[in-house]
Amino acid sequence: MTTLIQPMLAANAAVYAIQNATAEGKITVLVLLVLSLFSWTIIITKFRQLVIARKATKKFFNAYNSTRDPLDIQRKGEEFDGAPAYQLYIRGADELAYQLKNNPVQVQASSKPNPMEHAEHTNTDFLAKSTETKVSTSSFEAVKVILEEAAGAEAMGLEKGMIVLSTAVAGGPFIGLLGTVWGVMSTFAGIAESKAATLTAMAPGVAAALVATVTGLLVAIPAMFAYNFMVTTIRAITQELDGFSSRYANQIEHVYVDHRPLAEEIRSANEVLAGRIVGAIKGNETPALAEQ
Repeated sequence: MTTLIQPMLAANAAVYAIQNATAEGKITVLVLLVLSLFSWTIIITKFRQLVIARKATKKFFNAYNSTRDPLDIQRKGEEFDGAPAYQLYIRGADELAYQLKNNPVQVQASSKPNPMEHAEHTNTDFLAKSTETKVSTSSFEAVKVILEEAAGAEAMGLEKGMIVLSTAVAGGPFIGLLGTVWGVMSTFAGIAESKAATLTAMAPGVAAALVATVTGLLVAIPAMFAYNFMVTTIRAITQELDGFSSRYANQIEHVYVDHRPLAEEIRSANEVLAGRIVGAIKGNETPALAEQ
């Protein structure tokens, strides 16, 4: 019975305090309620975002670890919505595909593909040796820039809205304290004017003033716990994202970047140029023979 009476008394006390609050006190409580609304909106949406990010990232890493080809997931068209690592991956894969299409470097494969082996289980060294279309070091630098930009953008997306929680944690109690001090000041000013310094005259004003502090604490306490939990989770995801970015760039470099010695590159370029010259000469000779 006592457990039922206590909440009722607390509710009645809050109602009584708000009814006797000054205009300034009511404005303070209203501001805190608006801040609480924004705070709880961020808590719910951000918690949902982090839960989805965790689950989707786990699925993405399982898929990524099952293959040695950095472009395999993109070619299969698999999607992992909500995973920051997947967003970074797809941007890097798109840029790499663009460089392979528009700035290719043709090399002679040193290993022939084995039809008995599936691509997802192929060794990385075998892939690197059997890949004939690669990119130059300068093209790979463009891919690395995209990966860095994507990592930064995903980190900013995870931290979006956290300023509201930090404001609620730091500002909520101070706003409530401001309302309390203002209300107490108004109460004592009224008592001084009425010249009736009795507990009955002081109680309504003090109670109305204290409700601002209570409201400020009710705003700040949930925001504090949510903020600490989410900051820790976001930091873990961000570190995981940075690690994956480095690992992904390393695998791209190993498989798709041309690391031949300069002399071999020059020899290969000369062979390609010679082939084009011979083809052009043969093309010019054919019409001449046709005329004869």
